[in-house]
Amino acid sequence: MIEIGPAAAFILVVNLALSIAGLWFAPSLIQRCLFRPYALKHEGRYYTVITSGFVHADLPHLAFNMLTFWFFGVGLEYRMGTTRFALLYLVGLLASQLGSWFKHRDDPDYATLGASGAISAVLFASIVYQPTQKLALLLFPVPIPAPLFAIGYLVYSWWSARQNRGRINHDAHFGGALAGLAFVALVDPQAYPRALALLGY
Repeated sequence: MIEIGPAAAFILVVNLALSIAGLWFAPSLIQRCLFRPYALKHEGRYYTVITSGFVHADLPHLAFNMLTFWFFGVGLEYRMGTTRFALLYLVGLLASQLGSWFKHRDDPDYATLGASGAISAVLFASIVYQPTQKLALLLFPVPIPAPLFAIGYLVYSWWSARQNRGRINHDAHFGGALAGLAFVALVDPQAYPRALALLGY
């Protein structure tokens, strides 16, 4: 049986509880939690920077994010320690909102939600600690070496964010991923030399 640490358990429970409550019982809850850069700038709704990262647009959105978090976050908490892991998630969430704020702070119609940015930070931290793992996408289920996956993810997220089309917040993915890499570099500088050694460099 897989044991789950307190930080990962808390993150999973809050995401599931708030998202399911908002999707099935109280839709107004999700509306109150949405991150609207315009509202933050003009109305001071600072709390939505956090709350928006714990609600989701629909069940597939919730399921994909929580499965990704489960696969990479549970083990990472034991590797990093609970305090550092919780800080990683928080830093990833905050950093993932920066791109949206700069790009849409004068757009009263823009809103975003979801844990994808914070989970991108978790995923990229996991890649640093386990660089020899192979990752696959649901739509492209071919195992890819983690470093190549990371490069492709960053390039695709950056390019997609510049296109500014669709409902996916690629700015959040890109910002969260970079935050995960930077966080590991700051709190565990030897993680990168270890990763290179594992890769044979």
